[in-house]
Amino acid sequence: MSALFDSAKRLAIGRKVRSDKLTSTLLPKRIGFPAFSTDALSTNAYATQEVLLVLSLGGLALLNQSLVVAMLVLAVMAIVIANYRQNVHAYPSGGGDYEIVSRNLGKNAGLVTASALMVDYVLTVAVSISAAVDNIGSAFPYVAQHKVPFAIGFVVLMTLISLRGVRDAGSLFAYPTYAFLAGIFIMFAAAAFRWAKGDVFLASTAQYELIAESSVVGIALLLMLARAFASGCTTLTGVEAVSNGVPAFKEPKAKNAATTLLLLGVVSGSIFLGLTILAKLTQVRVATKNEYLVGFPADGYQQTVITQIADAVFGNFRIGFFFISATTAVILVLAANSTYSAFPVLASILARDEFLPKQLHTRGDRLAFSNGILALGFSAAVLIFVFDGSVTRLVQLYILGVFISFTLTQFGMYRHWGERVPSLIGSELRKVKRYQLINVIGFVITGVVVVTVLVTKFLQGAWIVCVVIPILFYTMRAINRHYAQVRSELAIEATEGYALPSRTHAVILVSKIHKPTLRAIAYARASRPSTLEAVTVAIDNEEARELVRDWELREIPVPLRILASPYREVTRPVLDYIRGIKRDSPRDLIVVFLPEYVVGKRWEQLLHNQAALKLKTRLRLIPGVVVTNVPWQLASSERLVEN
Repeated sequence: MSALFDSAKRLAIGRKVRSDKLTSTLLPKRIGFPAFSTDALSTNAYATQEVLLVLSLGGLALLNQSLVVAMLVLAVMAIVIANYRQNVHAYPSGGGDYEIVSRNLGKNAGLVTASALMVDYVLTVAVSISAAVDNIGSAFPYVAQHKVPFAIGFVVLMTLISLRGVRDAGSLFAYPTYAFLAGIFIMFAAAAFRWAKGDVFLASTAQYELIAESSVVGIALLLMLARAFASGCTTLTGVEAVSNGVPAFKEPKAKNAATTLLLLGVVSGSIFLGLTILAKLTQVRVATKNEYLVGFPADGYQQTVITQIADAVFGNFRIGFFFISATTAVILVLAANSTYSAFPVLASILARDEFLPKQLHTRGDRLAFSNGILALGFSAAVLIFVFDGSVTRLVQLYILGVFISFTLTQFGMYRHWGERVPSLIGSELRKVKRYQLINVIGFVITGVVVVTVLVTKFLQGAWIVCVVIPILFYTMRAINRHYAQVRSELAIEATEGYALPSRTHAVILVSKIHKPTLRAIAYARASRPSTLEAVTVAIDNEEARELVRDWELREIPVPLRILASPYREVTRPVLDYIRGIKRDSPRDLIVVFLPEYVVGKRWEQLLHNQAALKLKTRLRLIPGVVVTNVPWQLASSERLVEN
């Protein structure tokens, strides 16, 4: 069974990699860009659509304000990219926002940032893969009808690929990422060429009249625009993944990461602006419900905005449409790769600082943080199931977490540079002051986004994030307190020694006389304890008398004590007896020898040692008591060793 599992594991994620090969897994920029940028790039597949969906609530007049919203989003993107280029140079260790905030604003603020990022990372996987299934569903209705199973299947696939390691995953994802970029910019070029010729190319939904769900004027209009702006800011998510992934780049790490960030900002911003312009040019119509598109079939499936644009631009050239649909779906699935690279690193750092279980700090067979990858995949699959794979519902929870971390990071970097101001003069001082100005602008703008999201999306689902982040925060605090308490209890004082026990009492637990019992007796006698006795619990009086007769017949040189059990319990009489010895001789050591079978199959384990397991668990809680397992290997376990 074990050999079969190992073979399946090797087939799924590859052969084990030696620890000294870690440097060979580092990424050059050409692979680092797709490895850490797919998240941010893929958001363009649905960011424009989410903006239009919000604006459509106010009808066609409000829909025409999409370019205004897009320009505001791009302004925020420019500020955030400028700030994060500072961050990767100042903190290249990979802690990213968590490290920056912790060092400059304190551990509690750092934990808030980490909690917000973890929520955002899980949502990134859920949103991007759900959006991928939407795009596939635009071309293949069967997928749209079975959205949740397909989405969870893609999560499983991404988890398996990520378990192979960052470099393998990055190399694998490079080609589809660059194919997506090529397809998008070819579509832009084709649209520009047709527009220059004077062609009219309209989306399939341009024929439908859009009805406003409600009249929006005054404050309601501003709130609607603010909500659309908040939805558009989803295109900024993923920027922080590069900051957290600096250690994965080849030397010079910080420079390569900063270059990747700049390229990411230029490319992603261009795509977002281009799609928004084309959506307006092709007169794309989308609505939250089919009934608000006059003439649209009540049970019809609304195509995504990006596939509507591709359909309009390429017209009869169906290869172009299918290429955009396919590469968009692929990069949306692969968008999770950035998160699968960043989340485990953050979890590992938190585990190192004892805020998460230490298992998350351990690298797996392929030098990836396997436990963090598995935790991320499971959490994302649960979200997809709970929210039925709806991008519109999931996106309401989205971006709040990442913008909380953005905001705290800007303040943290302002404090970081402020500590250096007193020691600087001349050009260095002016440069640092310029950095601080960028941080202040970034802090104000990202803070405005946080408030906007809270105000406009709180009732739509953002409240869930406001509940989950504190839960994560206090959970990590509790884990840290536990580790601190354990460390304190285990610490040895400088003058502290360990006094030898006065005597050693050896107790052999016996149920019947067989080979494991005789082996346990032999081991116990070989340890030369101060006192030695065998103990059995008399559940059945006749069986107890038979055991005594057999014991005396074999002339076993160890006294046998019978413990009465009127209620047919095994554990309690033994515990009471051991506690009695400890109470009478508090400085003595008690060693309990416990015979047990060793089997080779998992189902066999259910048939043996259950009472012993329960007893062993309880005995370990008594101070001054040592439990020694004496194994007897059955034939099935020997076959397992041979395999």
